[in-house]
Amino acid sequence: MNILILNGHQPYDFSKGELTQTLIDIAQKTLEAKGHTVKHSVVTDYVVADELAKHQWADAIIVQFPSNWMMIPWSFKKYMDDVYIAGTAGALCNADGRTSKNPTANYGTGGTLTGKKYLLSTTFNAPKQAFDNPDEYLFQGKGLDDLHFPVHCVYRFFGMSQLPGFACFDAMKNPQIEQDLKDWETHLSF
Repeated sequence: MNILILNGHQPYDFSKGELTQTLIDIAQKTLEAKGHTVKHSVVTDYVVADELAKHQWADAIIVQFPSNWMMIPWSFKKYMDDVYIAGTAGALCNADGRTSKNPTANYGTGGTLTGKKYLLSTTFNAPKQAFDNPDEYLFQGKGLDDLHFPVHCVYRFFGMSQLPGFACFDAMKNPQIEQDLKDWETHLSF
């Protein structure tokens, strides 16, 4: 299997990206040991044509990013705007899937990456207990997939299928990094 690992980290003074890079390093080691071929991309350093070629090459994409303000970092959004808009001419999708005969139906079905999969892996300062719990104030019972629904929509727009996601919770105030890294290695079962 060909696997692209996309590093979506935006470096900050308080967060240089060490956990993201460690997760990426473990993914590469684990997946290559299983016979997969791995390529990398970084959202802060890319060439659009190369990125489109990597997406077409990959059977699966692992998207690793920190959740910043409940969404992807700004540099990852810029990457999406630059790379994914360039891919709308067929590399990633053929427009949005609608036709002039029925312009109100099938929005988002023009993806050309059908048969490919994606996995969202993210790191949080939020504790795991803040999710899927209607008694918690901020997320009001919503889970990770709810929070990252717009990111899922991006990859579905390309025709890709979702693999079960992964998260490291409470990475700053109550880190359980050793256990997270073991869980991550186990999670990479494809």
